[in-house]
Amino acid sequence: MRGRLNKKSANGPTGIITGAASGIGAATALAFGRLGGRVVLASITSDGVDDLIKSIEHAGGSAISVTCDVRDAVQVAALPELAINNFGRIDFLVASAGIAAQDEAVSGDVRRWRDIIETNLLGLAYSVRFVLPQMYAQGSGHIFLVASQSGRHAYKGESIYIASKLGVVGFGHAVRMEVQSAGIKVTLIEPGLVDTPLTRRSPKVRPLLDAVTPLQADDVAAAIVYAFNQPPHVTVNELALRPLRQGEDPFRGNAPDQENRDNN
Repeated sequence: MRGRLNKKSANGPTGIITGAASGIGAATALAFGRLGGRVVLASITSDGVDDLIKSIEHAGGSAISVTCDVRDAVQVAALPELAINNFGRIDFLVASAGIAAQDEAVSGDVRRWRDIIETNLLGLAYSVRFVLPQMYAQGSGHIFLVASQSGRHAYKGESIYIASKLGVVGFGHAVRMEVQSAGIKVTLIEPGLVDTPLTRRSPKVRPLLDAVTPLQADDVAAAIVYAFNQPPHVTVNELALRPLRQGEDPFRGNAPDQENRDNN
């Protein structure tokens, strides 16, 4: 475990972020740091985490990190205890750990498919399962589930990833109905094409990043903080955002033409 407590952030919001080492998770951790937040950074790798902790502390927050594979329910179950022991409460969960594969149903690697479902859907569900007892006890809390526009619009080339994100959307709406009477909010975050290390590493997705002006991880983090900052009686159930010129089918191979551009 890395990190230290910043006494100046003693009154800031406290929470857990999975997939926190890079991309949307890291950007969101820093955004909460600017609010004086105290954050448990959970990620499968420790690469870059020390620098992220320093950035959070410089912004006015506090962070501690722990290596966690969200596919392992035992590892995920330890995260709320870590947050409570260090911060005393859990105000938010940002479940952003995720992986992808660009393949087709006829030829996909089934071992990779299992990893995607266990990370994107089950790992997210484990994260929710183990923070909820504390949020019920508090009578408050905000759960952010990082889904995707892929969970809303099907296309060729990422069938199992699409299935995982569709599962997140359904799970999120069901959990929201379960917990809202206890004062707990659930927000689905549904970004389109985002420029992150995950998307940059893909030879199929990288050209798409160059064809449009994609979202940045900071854009998604700002959307999460926007929803978090709503008054207690207001909940943002879903927040969809995408690049202005992203088309409906991201793997057509070309930048979207004028007819297929949208600004949803």
